[in-house]
Amino acid sequence: MTSTVPAGHRRETDYDRHRLRQWLAGEARADGVSRRRLLTLLAATAAGTALGAPSPAHAAPGPIVKPVPPEWFITRGTNAETRWEALRGTGHHTPNERFFVRNHTATPVLDAQDWRLRLWGSGLRGAPGEERPVEFGYDDLRALPAVTRTAFVECAGNGRSFYPTQQGETVPGTAWTLGAIGVAHWRGVRLSDVLRRAGLSRDAVDVQPRGLDAEYLSGGESLGRVRRPLPLAKALDDVLLAYEMNGERLPPDHGHPVRVLVPSWVGIASIKWVGDIEVSAQPLYSPWNTTFYRLFGAAYPPGGSAPLTRQTTKSAFELASGATFAAGRRHVLRGRSWSGAGGVCRVDVSTDGGATWRPARLHDRPRAGTWTRWSVDWRPDAPGAAHLLARATDTAGRTQPDVAVPNEQGYLFDAVVRHPVTVV
Repeated sequence: MTSTVPAGHRRETDYDRHRLRQWLAGEARADGVSRRRLLTLLAATAAGTALGAPSPAHAAPGPIVKPVPPEWFITRGTNAETRWEALRGTGHHTPNERFFVRNHTATPVLDAQDWRLRLWGSGLRGAPGEERPVEFGYDDLRALPAVTRTAFVECAGNGRSFYPTQQGETVPGTAWTLGAIGVAHWRGVRLSDVLRRAGLSRDAVDVQPRGLDAEYLSGGESLGRVRRPLPLAKALDDVLLAYEMNGERLPPDHGHPVRVLVPSWVGIASIKWVGDIEVSAQPLYSPWNTTFYRLFGAAYPPGGSAPLTRQTTKSAFELASGATFAAGRRHVLRGRSWSGAGGVCRVDVSTDGGATWRPARLHDRPRAGTWTRWSVDWRPDAPGAAHLLARATDTAGRTQPDVAVPNEQGYLFDAVVRHPVTVV
């Protein structure tokens, strides 16, 4: 039987499985992950122990620069989740001022003219054993051929709160509902162009961007600045070094001066405030693809899954939780659906708690890396509590399930969400 999984996805899966075997065998470099931490992690995952999320290095007030008014956002520590009712009528792209914020520590305020991007490592050409660092300034990047791309950025924990509220499973981490996502029109340069100008070696296998935000603390131990490796094949494919967002220079909270944009992958891959990129001839690991952003639990191998890459399929209504509707009147329900595997080509909606379903009208053609807006008419007959449900299907054939497979850190929730409303 012919596989329906796109070849690119199969290559990513094969690479990640190979990467995981190398890491578990101790054959890859894991800077910033101590031997003690690796051994502890292996022992814990083999025993099925849950691994909590780290605590931020800075818990001081004001980790976000832009205003986060309560009518647009739910603040969650160093983060701000977009309210879905705030997206109604905003068009396909999320306005910068309403785009969600995911910070590990606090937003750094950086001067573009003082900023430098340093590329270094064994995956660049040079004498044997010699690192050959190359630097680019902000104006250097802007002088390179520019490309634009519409793409979502979504936290891997988006939807985490539904593991306990819908499935009765306790998980640690930020209790996002569905607002840890935004779609923007990004402008920047291809990472592949920068890598080749820096002298990419044929021996390179991994590319690891690192941010300029503060070091991250976990249990009193510094894990260093946020960084996460990409396989070279992905880095050379569709990854951008973005310096504009929706026609404006990147705002501070979204990565100014320059951020990495990895379309369709979990948000941790799209490093903000990038300051250096290691190009390596051997696989690389960081806490953000070993301890965090992997799947642990009964449904996964004893040592955990491969590092997370592509996002799952989700749907959300452009409504507040508990929104009120008048009985006997026609209403238009609107929402958006998205997937990391392809464009969303079908959305079915239930207005009776899942008893019956009907197709929604799609307002965008299916496109990979972004969402599809949709609408459906509803005329509720009688007052009372109700649940609205939306189920998406993407061009890769994936449909949202009724129940998400649980994991110990609450990543990648993809089940149909029950949206409560009241009819009066």
